[in-house]
Amino acid sequence: MVSKDLKRGSSFLRATSSATVLWHCVQIVAATLVTLQPELVAAKQTNVLLIVSDDHHWADYGFMGHEHVRTPHLDRLARESRLFPRGYVTSSLCCPSLATIITGRYPHQHLITCNDPPEQRGVGRNTPDGRRLFIDGRERMNVHLEQTPTLPAMLAQSGYESFQTGKWWQGHFRRGGFTQGMTRGDRHGDEGLSIGRTSMQPIYDFVSHCRNDAKPFLVWYAPMLPHDPHDPSPDIVEHYAQCTQSKHIARYWGNIERFDRTVGDLLDFLDRENLSKETLVVYVTDNGWIQSMDKPGFAPRSKLSPYDGGLRTPIMLRQPGTITAGRSEAHVSSIDLAPTILAACGISPPPSLIGVNLLDESKVTAREEIFGECFTHTAIDLEHPEENLMWRWMVRGQWKLIVPATADGNVHQSAAKRWEARLVDPSSLEKFENAVVELYNIAADPEEKENCAVSHPDLVSDLRKRLDAWWKP
Repeated sequence: MVSKDLKRGSSFLRATSSATVLWHCVQIVAATLVTLQPELVAAKQTNVLLIVSDDHHWADYGFMGHEHVRTPHLDRLARESRLFPRGYVTSSLCCPSLATIITGRYPHQHLITCNDPPEQRGVGRNTPDGRRLFIDGRERMNVHLEQTPTLPAMLAQSGYESFQTGKWWQGHFRRGGFTQGMTRGDRHGDEGLSIGRTSMQPIYDFVSHCRNDAKPFLVWYAPMLPHDPHDPSPDIVEHYAQCTQSKHIARYWGNIERFDRTVGDLLDFLDRENLSKETLVVYVTDNGWIQSMDKPGFAPRSKLSPYDGGLRTPIMLRQPGTITAGRSEAHVSSIDLAPTILAACGISPPPSLIGVNLLDESKVTAREEIFGECFTHTAIDLEHPEENLMWRWMVRGQWKLIVPATADGNVHQSAAKRWEARLVDPSSLEKFENAVVELYNIAADPEEKENCAVSHPDLVSDLRKRLDAWWKP
C-alpha cells in the first residue's frame, strides 16, 4: 500500500542556530526558486488517471442517449473531453482486453487471449489437481505479461510512480510494472476489488504521496463496476424499478450509477487538489454487456461475442487547458490508448506500438480501419493464440466484417473448442460452428441485424484480404 513516510523535515533548518545565517539562506533559496520557477513549470510532467469500467454497454450513459441511466459525472467528463463515441476494444472479454489496454498490443501479440488457463474435463477447479492446473496455467499467463512492456513500466523510465487498483488478473501488481498497488495475485484482483465499492481513499493517499515527493503519477482505476454482483443500494434499485419491469436490469443500471458516483469523486478530488489541469483523464470500458431480462448474466450478442454489444465503447480524453473538448466520429481502438498516454506524457512510443496517438487529429483521420479478435473464455493453448480463436473482425468506414476461425479452414470444430467456448451465447456459437461470415452496415444497422455478406461478395473479399494482412492465423 501507500507509504506513510510522506513528510520529510529539513535537517538544515534544525542544524542552523544563527538567525542571521538562516535569514540569508532563506533569501538565497527564495531567489533561486523564483529564478527556476519558469523552468520548473515548463518541465512539469502530465499525470494520468486511467478509468476502466467493467462489463458496460456502449449506450448505457446519459451522454450516449440512454433514457433512464443517471450518469451526471460521466456526462460531465464527456463534455470536458475529446470524446470518441465510436471506440472499440480489441476483444470482448475482461482479461485480454485489460492486457491490451496496459500494453498497447493485440491479444495475439501479448498472448493473453482468454480469462482462464486450460482445464482438464472431469477435473474440478476446486480439487487438488484442478487447483494445481489452474495455478500453473495462470503463472504462464503472468509470465506472458512480464515479457511484454507495459504502460506503467514505460512511464517508470521517465520517473513516474504508478498505482494499480481494481481488476487485475496477472498476479502481483509489480509483475505489470506498477510501483505500488492493491492486488497480490488472486484471479480477479483480491484486495484491489474493494476500490470503488467500499472506498476511494487508497487513490487519494497515493496521489498525496506522489505530490509530496514531486513525482508524476499514473493511477489505474479499474473497479469491478458495473460488473456483477449487481448490488447497488436499495434506494437506487427502487428508482430504476420504476423504469423497467426487469429487476436484473434495474440492478445493472444501479451499478452503473454507483460507478458514475465514483468518477465524480475522482474528478472532484482532482479539482480540490488543483490537479485537473495537470492530469490526463482517460476513460474506456473493458468490454460490453447487455443485461439479460429474466436472469442474472449477459444476454446474447454482448460479452464474449464479436458484435458491438461486446466490443464498442466510448473513449474519452480530458486535460483542461491542453486538450480541446469536442466530439469525433472516427473509429478508434483501445490499442490507441498506450501510445496516446505516452505521447501526452512527452514520451515517444516504441515503434512496436501500432496504435495511433488520439490527440493527433491527422493520424486519427488518416487511419482507415481497425481490427480485433475474440477468443474462448477458457484457453485451449496458452502459447498458440490461433488455437483459442473464435472470430477476427474489422471495421472500415460504415462496414464491419466478422470472420469465424472455422471459415479460414484451419480450425476444426472439435469437442474441445465447443467446450471451451461454452459461455458464448448459443446463437453466436452456432454461427461459429457453421462458418458464417458476417458483414454489417453499422452506420445504418447499429444493432447488426442484417447480414449483408451474401449481397456484397466483392466487398467481403476485399475486407478479408485486409483482415489477413493484419493477422492471418
